[in-house]
Amino acid sequence: MGQIPWPTTQWEAASPARLGLNKDALAALDRALASGKYGHIDGLLVIRHGQVGYEKAYRHDYAALYKTEASTKSALNSSDPGGPYNYFNPWWHPYYHATDLHTLQSVTKTVTSVIIGVAIARHEFPDLDTPVLRFFDTTAVQHIDGRKRRMTLRHLLTMTAGLAWNEDRVPYADPTNDGSRMEAGHDWVTYALDKPMAAEPGTAFNYNGGATQTLAHVFRVATGLDLEEYGAKYLFKPLGIRRYYWKRAPTGLADAQGGLYLAQRDLAKIGYLYLHAGKWQDQQLVSAAYVRQSVAPVVRVSPDVAYGYQWWRQSYGKTSREVAWRASGFGGQFALVLPEYDAVVVLTGWNILPNMPYPTAALLIDALRRAVDGPTQTSRVRP
Repeated sequence: MGQIPWPTTQWEAASPARLGLNKDALAALDRALASGKYGHIDGLLVIRHGQVGYEKAYRHDYAALYKTEASTKSALNSSDPGGPYNYFNPWWHPYYHATDLHTLQSVTKTVTSVIIGVAIARHEFPDLDTPVLRFFDTTAVQHIDGRKRRMTLRHLLTMTAGLAWNEDRVPYADPTNDGSRMEAGHDWVTYALDKPMAAEPGTAFNYNGGATQTLAHVFRVATGLDLEEYGAKYLFKPLGIRRYYWKRAPTGLADAQGGLYLAQRDLAKIGYLYLHAGKWQDQQLVSAAYVRQSVAPVVRVSPDVAYGYQWWRQSYGKTSREVAWRASGFGGQFALVLPEYDAVVVLTGWNILPNMPYPTAALLIDALRRAVDGPTQTSRVRP
């Protein structure tokens, strides 16, 4: 394809055909998304060979759709009904204050990992095998035992901290969900770190937003800078990301586990950075080694899915090359990187009630494969 296009100022656009994409296959995906079959979808963006090949927006009246829930106290609306953690409030979700900045939810975890990668490349973040408790007053931490003393920053990054935590086994609308319980409180890091241990660190995957929030505290202590401030200066600025919003936890700490808002095209830049092994134009923002480790199958989640440094790794074919790296967020947020196809796919939506239709990574992977390889190409990815 010649020289690599760098969308620091803006993404170039090209026809699907020029990028080797079948527009009819993409139009079929568009129709399925627009039909409501997959719930409330807000946007679709397909980038290949560094250019926008397909982009769609879908509009919904969220003030009407979630009117009852917005004023009814629940696990997803547990405090100020007009505040940023009422997930039914249309002033805050899914768009920030009626702009095109879309909530990313747990895609924020992935961006947090990328910022940590930037800090490591700049020699401003500690070794990942450093014990977590080194950054805390241990006299104030509950349930300390040998396992908690052995918990490291790497364990937080890979969701193998070993803390007793129940987040992905029940919906966020369930009041027993630890993610929702954490957000309903004041000091999220204390809530997470005070949990007793349930497993030896590094031995079992257990999805834990509190672990990521703990990394935000570690980041501020270790670097002397807030995660958002550092990310804005050393990641967003080089990528040309000028507009964003980042929610704060009640203590003032950046919400590293779900608080970032970006425009769709700017989220795609994060995936594009990793598609190019952490390099952006003439700058190696994140080391290639950290990128490889981030998307490596550090811990197995299911037969086709593994987890790295806040990135999911999803197999979809018969060879080792057929993998997608994905950032995923509550409500239907996806940033997918498919190295084999030199592609980045972004999908945003807002399906937050239990049992709502929900898009999957498999849907997007299959759609892209059909657009490139033809209709006979389907993945073995489980929904």
